[in-house]
Amino acid sequence: MSELAAFREEVAGWLAENCPPGARGPGQIATGSSKVTLEPDVALWLERMAERGWTAPTWPVEYGGGGLSAAQARVLFDEMGKIKARSPLMGMGTSMIGPTLLEYGTEEQKQRHIPPIVRGEVQWCQGYSEPNAGSDLAALRTRADDHGDHFLINGQKIWTSGAATADWMFILVRTDFEAPKHDGISFMLLTMDQPGVTTRPIRLISGTSPFCETFFEDAVAKKEDLVGELNRGWTIGKRLLQFERSGIGGLTGGVRAADPGKTLVRVAKEYVGETADGRIADAAERDAVLAMNMHREAFQLTAARVNEETRSGTPGEATSIFKLVGAALTRDTADLKRHLMGVRGLGAFGAEHFTEAELKATEEFLHWRTTTIYGGSSEIQANIIAKRVLGLPE
Repeated sequence: MSELAAFREEVAGWLAENCPPGARGPGQIATGSSKVTLEPDVALWLERMAERGWTAPTWPVEYGGGGLSAAQARVLFDEMGKIKARSPLMGMGTSMIGPTLLEYGTEEQKQRHIPPIVRGEVQWCQGYSEPNAGSDLAALRTRADDHGDHFLINGQKIWTSGAATADWMFILVRTDFEAPKHDGISFMLLTMDQPGVTTRPIRLISGTSPFCETFFEDAVAKKEDLVGELNRGWTIGKRLLQFERSGIGGLTGGVRAADPGKTLVRVAKEYVGETADGRIADAAERDAVLAMNMHREAFQLTAARVNEETRSGTPGEATSIFKLVGAALTRDTADLKRHLMGVRGLGAFGAEHFTEAELKATEEFLHWRTTTIYGGSSEIQANIIAKRVLGLPE
């Protein structure tokens, strides 16, 4: 038996024994927020996985990670998928700020911030976009002024995902207003539970409020929470965006909460009809589902190949390709699911005579359009691909 096969056998046995029933199938996933109460099985699943470092399986053991190779991590995710185990932890801690601190943080910053992320004890949010600095992020105006052992932050951020429940924020601020706009920006960390920080949820057309406006009035960021050099945060901020886009584009692996392909087939058979031999009854709808599932599988196989070929963990500017295509696939899959339901996919906001699944399909149809905007809009990704991947003239 090969070493990887033996590891697979070990993982399968451990998961079967340690993954609680309430952590399998769709349901709650821990984000690390101190403001969210976890279901008992979800809390137990987080505790057990964090103890092994498998909430961040490829991170170094010295910071609480699992120390697994990329191949071993794929085995772990594969075996979790087989028993429908949910991810024990999700959010910007593991997908964005954690990898960034591992690359740019001081040893003190890594020791202080990485272990709580791995244990699921803290939720992070992102302070990037502002009312007048979205696609042109370097135009940001939120400022941080030096006050000896700390900075005082004043200004506003918007579209701050999870700000209402987050414990910490990583933020881009302007620390030199005289420098060229890309050169006067710094990357800092600050706590959300302080008098100088106010959040206001933004209600979306989908009926949910995952995004917030965030206001800073003499909010404090400690000097030890400046990441990298003062006025040199733009490089770190861009690198973090690559980690974000890798996650949106499917380059970071992980466990799928559900198989979208199987879901489309099931929905089509339920609402369009099923033939005696088990096929979707309508030929046109059958072709539409087949084409979408083929696109998704081709995309996932391509992402897997790129992960194999990329030793650094993220393929640099090429993440924009996966973000652009992955966002469109997510949006289009939700569109097709709602379409297959016909008029049953048009109910919203507690409308009578619609099932919970039907109302959820409408919410997804509206919500997942945001994937083409957050993390850098599709137009921005197309520009990056043209300039930095294809090398086209400006």
